[in-house]
Amino acid sequence: MGFRVIKTAIATLMAIFIADFAGVAGANSAGLLAILGVDVTRKRSLASISARFFASILGLLLAFGVFYFFGFHIWVLAIYILIAFPLIARAGFKEGIVTSSVVVFRVFGGAEISWHVLLTQVELLIIGLGSAMVVNFLYMPKTEDKLLGTRREVDALFSRIFQEIGATLRDPYRLWDGKELTEAARLVEEGHAIAKRAAENQMISPNEAWIAYFFMRKEQLSRIEGMLELIAQVYQRMPQGEFAAVLFDRLSVDVNQEEYTGVTEQMLAELEEEFKKMELPSTREEFEIRSAILQLCRELSLYLAVSKKNKAPIPRMAANQARKRNQATIK
Repeated sequence: MGFRVIKTAIATLMAIFIADFAGVAGANSAGLLAILGVDVTRKRSLASISARFFASILGLLLAFGVFYFFGFHIWVLAIYILIAFPLIARAGFKEGIVTSSVVVFRVFGGAEISWHVLLTQVELLIIGLGSAMVVNFLYMPKTEDKLLGTRREVDALFSRIFQEIGATLRDPYRLWDGKELTEAARLVEEGHAIAKRAAENQMISPNEAWIAYFFMRKEQLSRIEGMLELIAQVYQRMPQGEFAAVLFDRLSVDVNQEEYTGVTEQMLAELEEEFKKMELPSTREEFEIRSAILQLCRELSLYLAVSKKNKAPIPRMAANQARKRNQATIK
């Protein structure tokens, strides 16, 4: 049973009890309106309920005019739909068309036009939609733990992916099924959806840090896919491949850090300088492989640029210390 189902049940009972206690005719209709008003987030609920309320008021006014001139015949409902639905949609209340139809059809079933009928329908709207809004605003499930858990899973998968890339650079004949990449993409999409819902539940100063994180990972996944295409072109062992593998070993550690360390970036810059000092390839095969490795480093640089832009950097001193600890690994 989903949490939204529980909220819907509470809002429905609340609306029926309030309408019945207030002596409003058709208390059950208030429950039906409450069912239509329950939504998944506070912001969406506020927008949805506002659209439903104003669409119903506009629909009621149009229906009263149509019923007044043409009477309560079945075919009159078709005329109402042809007139009201386009006007409600043009007014910006398209989401409330169904709710307005419920109210109008109730008036049609009563076959009566009066101020009392209009007031009764407005009261039912206020009680039904109001109950849904109260339930939506009173409690929304906490998502922080879920988001944190998803982030840890994604970071762990990224770490494993970089380990696999490093291992493949050392041994081009190694086989890897790439399931971590598929799982990471699924978790990133799932986390991004949860983060958006969490932000919509924060009415004042919403925290969009989680949205930025999952967007960053989504962008980085596309970079990783580009890296894998280049690695497929590395079909022989090369010293340059070993050097690049060290970068991905380091990145498999850095990816789990909340801050941007800058260690891999510094190591990459040093490696690119080393590449410039190396002798030119002597064969076509060596040229192709070294070219792919160089392009891989450029793709890695773009990946790191995304991290640097979205992650908070650690103090420069700490970054320098981390660079010194790993500098000897490459040379």
